[in-house]
Amino acid sequence: MKWDAWGDPALAKELSVEVKALLAAALGVTGAPAPGPSAAEAVLQPSLLTDADLKALAAVVGDAHVSAADADRLPRAGGKSTPDLLRRRSHRPQDAPDAVVLPGTEDEVAALLALCAERRIAVVPFGGGTSVVGGLEPLREGFAAVVSLDLRRFDGLLDLDETSGEAVLGAGLTGPAAEALLAERGFELGHYPQSFRFATIGGFAATRSSGQDSAGYGRFDEMVRGLRVVTPSGVLDLGRAPASAAGPDLRELFLGSEGTLGVITAVRVRVHPVPAAKAYEAWSFPDFTAGAQALRAVEQQGTGPTVIRLSDEAETAINLALTERIGGEPAVSGCLAVTVFEGGAEQVAARQQLTRAALLAAGGSSLGEAPARAWEHGRFNAPYLRDSLLNAGALCETLETATDWRQLPFLRFAVTAALTTALPGALVLCHISHVYPTGASLYFTVVAAMGEDPLAQWAAAKRAAGDAIMANGGTITHHHAVGADHRPWMTDEVGELGVRILRAVKAAVDPAGILNPGKLIP
Repeated sequence: MKWDAWGDPALAKELSVEVKALLAAALGVTGAPAPGPSAAEAVLQPSLLTDADLKALAAVVGDAHVSAADADRLPRAGGKSTPDLLRRRSHRPQDAPDAVVLPGTEDEVAALLALCAERRIAVVPFGGGTSVVGGLEPLREGFAAVVSLDLRRFDGLLDLDETSGEAVLGAGLTGPAAEALLAERGFELGHYPQSFRFATIGGFAATRSSGQDSAGYGRFDEMVRGLRVVTPSGVLDLGRAPASAAGPDLRELFLGSEGTLGVITAVRVRVHPVPAAKAYEAWSFPDFTAGAQALRAVEQQGTGPTVIRLSDEAETAINLALTERIGGEPAVSGCLAVTVFEGGAEQVAARQQLTRAALLAAGGSSLGEAPARAWEHGRFNAPYLRDSLLNAGALCETLETATDWRQLPFLRFAVTAALTTALPGALVLCHISHVYPTGASLYFTVVAAMGEDPLAQWAAAKRAAGDAIMANGGTITHHHAVGADHRPWMTDEVGELGVRILRAVKAAVDPAGILNPGKLIP
């Protein structure tokens, strides 16, 4: 991952002349901010670890697996949110972990946690570095220093039970690495969030990730059968059977825990044979209301698409402006919906037929497969466009939420109004990215002219949107997690008693409070 932008530098793209003209006409964006420093020019706050601290860390994992060098600290200075990237572009001294530590065994993780608790050193577990909610900020919260605990050495396929359809994966495996290992045996996990190319198995579990194929395979937390977690108070091996009535499910404490309660080292997940067939179909709806009702009908009837999503009028129009033509034909106006089906050939045909009937009955018009294939081809590339917009002087960021079907239109209206009030003239795009029988998620993309202080500009918009979400029946996060950015709304989300429960669990497993301080728990 590039240290000050998303992903692979080779995939970064300049904005076209047409897009630059659109930015100028719609937002008045005609210039670009001053360039940020190069990696060699970036200035970091000096490491606060003593030589004795570094020697003690190296005694646990070996000299080769501890570094306080700026070149290693800089890529772990935060995640990949727009505020993260704006901070990377500053010429002022930047905060970063005081060292990077790479354990290779659970015993080493346990020893590191004990050492850090003894020396009052905070620990931020690190997977792929794709957090967009401040989940990787090196917050010290009164600790002497902070280290990034990089899990990349936990990178194996530890077991594959082909009979049960379960695999045990190391927490440091990236999405592509995990799928490649499973594919060698004819299996697939099928979890494809936008961060797929870089995010890790442990990160998927720690953030309750939701992939783009969730309509077919479920969210990542639904795939998890078991977890191994190293905490400062001991090791937990959770999940003994496909289902159990043995009290509250303790896996749920660590799914979504964001490294605040323990370090996830391995995840046992449900897997399936690589699909034999795949089908695509895109749809047009006259407006977002009609499209949302169509998606609800499909989900509540259980017709079985692997992917189903809907862009609103603004997002569909912007996509038209960006792509101009899809499959040689003019791209759709109104609202674009995408469906994808996977499985055996007969299953795919049957599911597609049932879904087509439901969408036609709801007023949809089929566009054939080309727009759906085009969406899949570019589905991991949107963050590169965000980087190009920032380079052009346009502020661009995303946020997401979810609610029930009845409340969905009111929540969409309230969040859109909050964002356009906080950012006058902004373009606010929205799509439904995940559906459930009782509700759906809303994913917003915001593009505005960048002001003199874009960090403060976005912070004000984020506060307005967060308040609107909580006031209108939404969750503060559907799949991006809490981190530091959503923490101010956690009391509203779970209540005062819920916060006390989280704090009690934290005290039980991490009595010194060293694990990822300043995140998740108010």
